[in-house]
Amino acid sequence: MSEHYYSRTQNVESEPKYWSAELRNTKLRFKTDNGVFSKKEIDFGSKLLVETFQMPDLAGDVLDVGCGYGPIGLTVAKNWSNRKVYMVDVNTRALQLAKDNGELNGIQNTTIKESDCLSSVKGQTFAVIITNPPIRAGKKVVHTIYEQSHECLLPEGELWVVIQKKQGAPSTIEKLSGLYKEVEIVVKKKGYYIIKAKK
Repeated sequence: MSEHYYSRTQNVESEPKYWSAELRNTKLRFKTDNGVFSKKEIDFGSKLLVETFQMPDLAGDVLDVGCGYGPIGLTVAKNWSNRKVYMVDVNTRALQLAKDNGELNGIQNTTIKESDCLSSVKGQTFAVIITNPPIRAGKKVVHTIYEQSHECLLPEGELWVVIQKKQGAPSTIEKLSGLYKEVEIVVKKKGYYIIKAKK
């Protein structure tokens, strides 16, 4: 089977690249590499998610699921330095890049862990979970992330998701509506939906 960015290990040769981006009026420098999602620029969905995201008043930690090389989690950590941000991914190369990028940008309020879905944070609770889910890993994986997020959220905690309409936004809304007490489409733009679900 060919390697994908949601595989644990990457057999493609490493060719690190560096570039800068601005997210939420914050300039960040990124190191990316082969074998990770959207290595040349921050993908539209992640950018829209992090620009739209609003931190709830609820006290507690934040979790970025499928963090990749870190654009979402690190932007949140930089903008809300009083919050602890956990970042998880199955891709070990992406996790190392996320750690490198945290150091590159002087961000210290993160914990970055290898995790299949939310397995490595089971038993922990979060005020917010934010995800650009790995659509190509399949619906079962994506729906597992939604289910495990519900288990890990504090009461009144929020799950923020970005997903394209053609890649399953309607089935995501249906799935979340069966799990969460409130589901809201916060923004629709260029076929992307930003969805907020409240426990």
